[in-house]
Amino acid sequence: MLLQDIWFFLWGLLWALYFATDGFDLGVGVLLPILGKTDEQRRLMYNAIGPLWNGNEVWLISAGGVTFAAFPLLYSIMFSSLYSALMLILFGLILRGVAVELRGKASSLSAKERWDWVFFFGSLLPAILFGAAFGNIFKGLPIDEKGLYQGSIFTLLNPYGLITGVLFLLMFMLHGSLWLGMRIKGNVQIFFGIAKKLWNIFLVVLIIFLILTPFFTNLLKNYLNSFVLSLEPILAIVFLLLIRFYIQKKDAFKAWVCSFLTIVLLTFFGIIGLYPNMFISSIDSKYSLTAYNASSSPLTLKIMLIVVILFVPIVLLYQGWAYKLFKTPITDNDFEY
Repeated sequence: MLLQDIWFFLWGLLWALYFATDGFDLGVGVLLPILGKTDEQRRLMYNAIGPLWNGNEVWLISAGGVTFAAFPLLYSIMFSSLYSALMLILFGLILRGVAVELRGKASSLSAKERWDWVFFFGSLLPAILFGAAFGNIFKGLPIDEKGLYQGSIFTLLNPYGLITGVLFLLMFMLHGSLWLGMRIKGNVQIFFGIAKKLWNIFLVVLIIFLILTPFFTNLLKNYLNSFVLSLEPILAIVFLLLIRFYIQKKDAFKAWVCSFLTIVLLTFFGIIGLYPNMFISSIDSKYSLTAYNASSSPLTLKIMLIVVILFVPIVLLYQGWAYKLFKTPITDNDFEY
């Protein structure tokens, strides 16, 4: 059981790292038509994420790979049940990559603007759908005794799934605005202004999400049974408040770091609340997938754990080096209205 518990934690950690890294460039993509009023401003926004956004998606591949290798039954049922939503996410991520590449090769301003809109929608879709997917995982889906999904894509469009989708969207937009404030040198007032507004809206939606959570899910059960676990969401709230504090101080770096930690902690709020469940059946709890009945063999988990111990630090070091290499703010143009 210890191996399953370790891999359950690693599974959650990889998703948290993906949301905290790729989240800011998804947020920048969604903010593109809001903050990018001119081609020069949009070019600065692309340059702010250009060297890093591709590498951030490594964590998505890792999360999917761990789900496939460590929890194959979960992988098969999750990707069949959420097939439509996950395919839309995939198309969105593909469109983002195509838009970044082809925009740079466009010869006219109108062509660049068309690719800007492709990049916007390619960022908007994953931001909302990741939230909606995880909201439905927290809530539970109609999975029968054979692991077959007894619903449609419209089943996912329930109040809790939609509010979680909006929550993720706002979380990524806030994260992205702080990244722009840190990476673009010039008139950063616009970034702090939009970040302040997004923080206020995000707080309202988060409160609505937390109010709805006990009515739609059992996420609070583990927290009510353990004082130690209850410290985790409290810590998330502390870092959320620190974001607002550093926005007020106009310290984009510290605000972004606090946003990073807030995303990780909010993701783990859901992961810890799920434990030991991984995919809840709303038809009957005995059909639910847990870290124990959906995992691979102990030998497979042991071998994979050795691989993780050897290679994940290398990935972390490389990504840390990349962030350090491109930490210098963009200075060729100011972002001004």
